[in-house]
Amino acid sequence: MKKQFKVLILGASYGSLLGSKLLMAGHSVTLVCRQETADLINREGTRVRMPVKGREGLVEIDSRDLPPTAGRLDAMPPQSVQVTQYDLVCLAMQEPQYSASGVRELMQAVARAKLPCLSIMNMPPLPYLARIPGLDAKALRACYHDPAVWEQFEPGLMTLCSPDPQAFRPPEERPNVLQVGLPTNFKVARFEDLSHTAMLTQMEQDIADARLDVSGERLDLPVKLKVHDSIFVPLAKWAMLLTGNYRCIGAQGMRSIKEAVHGDIMQSRAVYEWVCQLCRQLGALPEDLVPFDKYAAAGTGLLKPSSAARALAAGATDIERIDLLVKLVAEQQNLQSESVCETVRLVNGWLERNRKARAAQATEAEAA
Repeated sequence: MKKQFKVLILGASYGSLLGSKLLMAGHSVTLVCRQETADLINREGTRVRMPVKGREGLVEIDSRDLPPTAGRLDAMPPQSVQVTQYDLVCLAMQEPQYSASGVRELMQAVARAKLPCLSIMNMPPLPYLARIPGLDAKALRACYHDPAVWEQFEPGLMTLCSPDPQAFRPPEERPNVLQVGLPTNFKVARFEDLSHTAMLTQMEQDIADARLDVSGERLDLPVKLKVHDSIFVPLAKWAMLLTGNYRCIGAQGMRSIKEAVHGDIMQSRAVYEWVCQLCRQLGALPEDLVPFDKYAAAGTGLLKPSSAARALAAGATDIERIDLLVKLVAEQQNLQSESVCETVRLVNGWLERNRKARAAQATEAEAA
């Protein structure tokens, strides 16, 4: 019989997408989140809605309705986790969240237990960057909210997905609901250890074989796990992020990813190709990357600002800094893009304003 794995996923929102696919494939999943959200998930399960080619509307994966062959789902706050029970840890939070009280301690326990970790963050963990030959990962610490969180992790135990699927929590729904806007695949690089990579390869096949019964029809749902030998495949997301997600951010306000990409298609192509050139200088092959035209076509359906843009507009004082990361990596390769430098300046400006506003609010609260 095939082995059933136990997967710990830090982050119950975006993490529930990969978690639902793993459940359907027969593997057990624990979602790490706030106590209130954990209580809701343990009581009512998760719901992930996605478009399926050839069908009207959205198909819903309701964890409560999965067949007996599915894995077991539970949720808990970070303080309740016993890391030794798990075969794999999936990192699905925003990078600044890993230094939060409780989460930081859980991360250190994971590092000490030497568990293999799969990141589906946009921001690559520092230990993963240390796997890239010739890259000075230590010189990139300034891009991270708290780089000390990553110090105890062994690079060989960290791998990265290109988190191409786009998903969001509908504002009118509760925290156990996720809606997929762009149902593409998670493209994951191999681990250094062959046994850990073999675990990913089994999960890849199990997810590919899984079907969802909808009104008597067995559906093959999108969003698969694809394992790649090249450690550069996940870096394909950098060009997408710098062309679309971070160019949503304007001096005065935000625009949709579609507008960012298609408002000036020639400029978008130039940024995209520049980031791809950077990835090739690091060691990526052309087949590791995604052609601009394919990305631009997908971008026509991305009608909201990116999560980074929405967070800044809402007053966030910390976001994932892939913009700054790409700029600093490029400097190590003697490359520069004025567009990327401008994006970094815009993000820095928003963060500075938000931090000043937050400090002023705190001062007013103390005075009151």
